[in-house]
Amino acid sequence: MRATSGSATTRRATTTFWRSPEPDVPQTITREYLDAGSDIVSTNTFSANIISQADYGAEHLVRAINVESAKIARALATEYEAKDGRPRFVAGAIGPTNKTLSLSPDVNDPGYREIDFDYLKGVYREQIDALLEGGEGVGVDFILIETVFDTLNAKAGIMAAIEAGDDLGRDVPIMLSMTLTDLSGRNLSGHTVEAFWHAVRHAKPITIGLNCSFGAEQLRPHVKTLSGIADTLIMIYPNAGLPNELGEYDEMPATTAGLVGEWAVAKQVNVLGGCCGSTLRISRRWRTVCAGWNRARSRGPRCGPSSPGSNRSRWRPDFLPLPQAGGGRGWARALPRRLGPRMAGAHPRPPPACGRGKK
Repeated sequence: MRATSGSATTRRATTTFWRSPEPDVPQTITREYLDAGSDIVSTNTFSANIISQADYGAEHLVRAINVESAKIARALATEYEAKDGRPRFVAGAIGPTNKTLSLSPDVNDPGYREIDFDYLKGVYREQIDALLEGGEGVGVDFILIETVFDTLNAKAGIMAAIEAGDDLGRDVPIMLSMTLTDLSGRNLSGHTVEAFWHAVRHAKPITIGLNCSFGAEQLRPHVKTLSGIADTLIMIYPNAGLPNELGEYDEMPATTAGLVGEWAVAKQVNVLGGCCGSTLRISRRWRTVCAGWNRARSRGPRCGPSSPGSNRSRWRPDFLPLPQAGGGRGWARALPRRLGPRMAGAHPRPPPACGRGKK
């Protein structure tokens, strides 16, 4: 049953609705993750689009939800950065909606689509404009198009982000994260991680990666594959193992941290996080894993990106691992005040054929 707009049922039905009536809820959660050591926090706007909010009769609230979410996350990120000088970043989360451009919802009519590309692009554009509202240093730093089960949906989001940046006269950094629907490593639209990368590489995302899907154990081969072909940063945030029969996640933080720690040691990832079943205990473990990784790297030579035998390029440990300034869509120029000296001296990423052991 669809709830009446503005009713108590609507507020309970969608967590995204927390933004306006109960801002202390997302504030508290975001603050806890920053306390746990997070460098990047996302807005709680996964379903803050008119397609998803139509289930609750809350389409008219989409802009306000996104604007308020960005303000909450930005204010806290700025607060924590002021405490210790370590940059904190805000990713504007954009989910896939509950529609798909690649598949028909009707098995008897494979050519039928509930929506088309231009409509979905417009839906995403409304959300992105709201997340970016206020300009640099006020809105979000990145647009995170996540849990991509349909590659064509993601391409609509990419186009919306690029057009939003063009209208603003600046680059809008894009992060992309795919979700796998089976152990063969494909999403719902049938793309493998290799196919997904080549389908979206033109957008020059600052990160490419995987989220949700399965636990770290099941994602291991796919992380390795993506790491070996992508010429940008790798961001992985898996579930905390697989759910039990009650839908709960039993994997212990030490287990999850040990699995993702293998990726860090192998230099296959640049950004780590957690998805379904993740808790603050797991987030604190991430910080320990990353700190240990940086200490280990600092003991080794500060080699360039084409070191023999290295599957991943390496960066100086005293700099945030970022692409070459001015590379990609020039996203680094969009955040000069926030990145500051950390951007200078970051080693550039190699092209795919360099430093990958290819003959």
